Amino acid sequence: MKINSCYLRDDLSRAWADQPVFDLVAKLDGEIFRSKEGRRTLRFALNNHSYFLKYHAGVGWLEIFKNLLALRLPIISARNEWQAIQFLQQHGLDTMTLAAYGERGWNPARRQSFVITDDLTETMSLEWLGEQWQQRPPSYASKQALIHKLADISRIMHRNGMNHRDYYLCHFLLDESFAQTNEFTVDTPVYLIDLHRAQLRKQTPERWIIKDLGSLYFSASRVPLTRRDKLRFMKIYSGLPLRQLLNTQQRFWQQVQQRADALLAE
Repeated sequence: MKINSCYLRDDLSRAWADQPVFDLVAKLDGEIFRSKEGRRTLRFALNNHSYFLKYHAGVGWLEIFKNLLALRLPIISARNEWQAIQFLQQHGLDTMTLAAYGERGWNPARRQSFVITDDLTETMSLEWLGEQWQQRPPSYASKQALIHKLADISRIMHRNGMNHRDYYLCHFLLDESFAQTNEFTVDTPVYLIDLHRAQLRKQTPERWIIKDLGSLYFSASRVPLTRRDKLRFMKIYSGLPLRQLLNTQQRFWQQVQQRADALLAE
């Protein structure tokens, strides 16, 4: 099967020298997080370093047709993930660090691919933010800094042609010390992960922007946000003065709200 692309960082290149990389990756053992529909996600250790692997063995034509009939784009390769990581890095956004990736085969149903990243250790998900802030409200500065950060990430991503398609708080990671300190500044790294469904274009269609922002707003439904907090996010995301924002983008933000409400109703 012809290799379309393959990259190994120096540490893995040395460890796997002269070995058939695709065969080796297919047999890696570790802590399995997913094994379904031709995909495996696992954590493995090598030379005292922790890595994350996403391996695609080929989804088969049945899975491809099932997705197409449901009007969904099938995920047939790990290429989405490594290209999205590269995109975020190019635009100065924190995400996973690539250690290796590869793809072989032209048949979309049998294409084999993988992406390996460094394990983001000692991190926590923002999924727990609502519970944490209901029990321990943050300082005014920390709350505004985090809102600013998430609005910035969203704006940069969307304005440069990427939408995430799984844009929920659980896919943002930050240092686990946040669980104790509850302190956040605009310089605190926030890592955007789980990029296998991301789409890259020259320009992001508005309907996909609405889906992303509505999903993010839905996932923050348990976070105690004031109207002023929401307006601050909207202002930073749009880059517009508040008066102009309310005059020109009211319909757009209503659609974001409707998307969030629909997810809440499910």
